[in-house]
Amino acid sequence: MKKLSVLFIIFVSLIFFGFVLRGKISGEKFESEKWKTADLNSEYNQSLRWDMMNSLRNNYELIGMSRNEIIVLLGKPDENFSNERTYRYYLGYSHTGINTGSLIIDFQNGIVKNFSVWQG
Repeated sequence: MKKLSVLFIIFVSLIFFGFVLRGKISGEKFESEKWKTADLNSEYNQSLRWDMMNSLRNNYELIGMSRNEIIVLLGKPDENFSNERTYRYYLGYSHTGINTGSLIIDFQNGIVKNFSVWQG
């Protein structure tokens, strides 16, 4: 009887954490063309870039890339919030309420020195 209770608690816990983490951990594989052509105003794609961020961070060494390599990989940055030293890419909705996010890439002498993901 005690073993059955433990198994039940583990099962319920797994279901609970599945619901809590749903949308927080993304398995969306980064695809350059999908990233560049994503219509983030579409309900279907409104978080596509956000969902690709884990794959992008884990599979691409952004630090050390040139501006041209970043543009080939991610496309042109958001013009209104970018300049020669900083590129900003809108990520869409972050699955935490109405928060949106941005990928911010900092350059020094045309090479990526740092990047961060902003949510707010």
